[in-house]
Amino acid sequence: MEREVRVRFAPSPTGALHIGGVRTALYNYLFARKMGGKMLLRIEDTDQTRFVGFAENYIQEALAWIGIELDESPWTEGPNAPYRQSERKPMYMQYAQKLVDEGKAYYAFDTSEELEAMRKRLEAAKVVSPAYNSITRVQMKNSLILPEDEVKAKLAAGEPYVIRLKVPRKEEIRLNDLIRGWVMVHSSTIDDKVLMKSDGMPTYHLANVVDDYLMNISHVIRGEEWLPSAPLHVLLYRYLGWEDKMPHFAHLPLLLKPDGNGKLSKRDGDMHGFPVFPLAWDNPETGETVRGFREDGYLPEAMLNFLAMLGWNPGTNQEMFTMDELIKEFSLEKINKSGAKFDINKAKWFNQQYLKQKPDAFLAASLLKGLKEKGIECSEDKAVKIGNLLKERVLFDKELAHEAMFFFEAPKTFAAELIKSKWSAESATLMQELLAKMPNLPNFTAADVKHLAHEIIEEKGYKLGKVMPAVRMILTGATSGPDLMEIIEVLGKEAVLARLAFGLNEVEKTALA
Repeated sequence: MEREVRVRFAPSPTGALHIGGVRTALYNYLFARKMGGKMLLRIEDTDQTRFVGFAENYIQEALAWIGIELDESPWTEGPNAPYRQSERKPMYMQYAQKLVDEGKAYYAFDTSEELEAMRKRLEAAKVVSPAYNSITRVQMKNSLILPEDEVKAKLAAGEPYVIRLKVPRKEEIRLNDLIRGWVMVHSSTIDDKVLMKSDGMPTYHLANVVDDYLMNISHVIRGEEWLPSAPLHVLLYRYLGWEDKMPHFAHLPLLLKPDGNGKLSKRDGDMHGFPVFPLAWDNPETGETVRGFREDGYLPEAMLNFLAMLGWNPGTNQEMFTMDELIKEFSLEKINKSGAKFDINKAKWFNQQYLKQKPDAFLAASLLKGLKEKGIECSEDKAVKIGNLLKERVLFDKELAHEAMFFFEAPKTFAAELIKSKWSAESATLMQELLAKMPNLPNFTAADVKHLAHEIIEEKGYKLGKVMPAVRMILTGATSGPDLMEIIEVLGKEAVLARLAFGLNEVEKTALA
């Protein structure tokens, strides 16, 4: 019988969720949906010293914003509850104890001072990577070395201890990673990891293996930074007798700095002026607020598309994908082994593409909100027209109000260099003709004004490109922008005539001066 596909995203609630974590969650989600399986979220809060209470809500909101729907989680419940490791604490010791009883793990009573002394001895002996392992354990205070009665006495007296995995000295540990192929590690490079801490909490290594087994996880899709831990987890599955239920591993490529040199960090985002978190993060302890993609104006569908393409390639020229299309096309085989450069300009490009697809009502609402903040009134009908004209020229909808200001504020001055480059006797004549003939137009549509302007230009024998830039400058204060005739229609006859008259007079005064 084929095993049901079950994946998990297991963040630690220690702060804002990095955008790389969101991508990991997304790849898990796409794979689960593609395979008709389930995705669960498990909060890995075994490190209580770094626990941040409000981080859970942040994780939940961030995943919902990007469109990830969880089948099981602390907030949706399910057959494998509880989904917080701190609430599962009582169940872990039995597995650690089983390993101790079978001679695959041991009690270690070393104090922090004794561990530090060991580290210094090894450093003095020029050991490159000091570790508590098959060689050094014989010099330490643990149940492998101490007499049995002494161990029992220490346990009975409640002396603090940890439980360490007994890693074999000479063994090759192998796993077949679905992205990277066969990975082989010699056991001599692995230290005797702590499985249970002195406070009774399990470490990540034990808890995640136990939970993945109990929750029937079929595939562990996680970041490349966990690859060095994978052989240890393989060893734990073997020691616990769970090899037949060991999940398939897939370690995702890193998100790299824009220049490709090293892992993307918050500092890189600050340096290049972009966020590295999905949502803004307000830290009540420090008062610090960090930027989020949502608050910076990125649309969730744009971020979804951008993140999906960071490390995965469909093998075609298609770049724009809906969630359903991503699910259909996604496969682990198409994930790259090498890291993905974080190109923020590509994220902006995606945002622009999706913004252009937004309905009129969305663009109008965004524009009206921005205008209201500036104290400017505008009808909904006019906002729809302006939104349509400007959507090709903005990256974010929050830019609409700024870009639309020329519709509400006529130019008061004109730069001398613009006058010099755009103004001519022909353009002055064209504007005088427009001022004389525009009032007689029965309708003031873009088509009507265009017909009139072209009629005058042809009659005078002017070149379109020679005279129209000056008209745009007078009406908008700029020399480029949306279709000028559409702008004229939105401005309306009264505003256009007033701006032409003022501009003509102002420029001629400047020219005379």
